[in-house]
Amino acid sequence: METAELTLRTRQRSELQPITPQLHDLIRLHGWQDGILTVFVPHTTAGVTINENADPDVACDMTRFMEQLVPNAPGFRHAEGNSDAHIKASLFGSSVQVIVRGGKLWLGTWQGVYFCEFDGPRSRTVQLAFQG
Repeated sequence: METAELTLRTRQRSELQPITPQLHDLIRLHGWQDGILTVFVPHTTAGVTINENADPDVACDMTRFMEQLVPNAPGFRHAEGNSDAHIKASLFGSSVQVIVRGGKLWLGTWQGVYFCEFDGPRSRTVQLAFQG
């Protein structure tokens, strides 16, 4: 197994940031060809997902829906004031696995990988593990 890290900066409290191009760059840099790539987010207020990448309105709709589903509102017991971010991160999850075939992510035609920020803006890390 080989590992790598991706560092990124989020700009808003909640956003879905596409990271597919950066993942392709790291796959190319490391020469990974055929195997499984695990994308892991080591943060309790952020997650990762795979969804449509052709229309940016999908990510906007998902972010807006999550804000309506779990608003950043008083009433949570967690003293830091970011309980909503913890809940949203748990709903999305902290990792995804993607097949790498021929040195590229083997995603569906309209799919992309997104870093899901729920407590930004922040500097964040995405950890990668490749098993070829």
